[in-house]
Amino acid sequence: MGRGDKRTAKGKRFKKSFGNSRPKRVKKTTPTKPAVGKKAKAPKADKTVTAKKAPAKKAAAKKKAE
Repeated sequence: MGRGDKRTAKGKRFKKSFGNSRPKRVKKTTPTKPAVGKKAKAPKADKTVTAKKAPAKKAAAKKKAE
């Protein structure tokens, strides 16, 4: 029981790890409010032509056993 024991808080501090005996701090975040009167504009899309993808291959039909 001491620095080498990872089950104790002292051992967790020595090994620089976290767990039940040494939990991590939870950061409290406050939600940010958007600016009043200003709306975020979506970026304009470029009008460049992109190559079309080939259609997906269809699965082969299964043969029926007679």
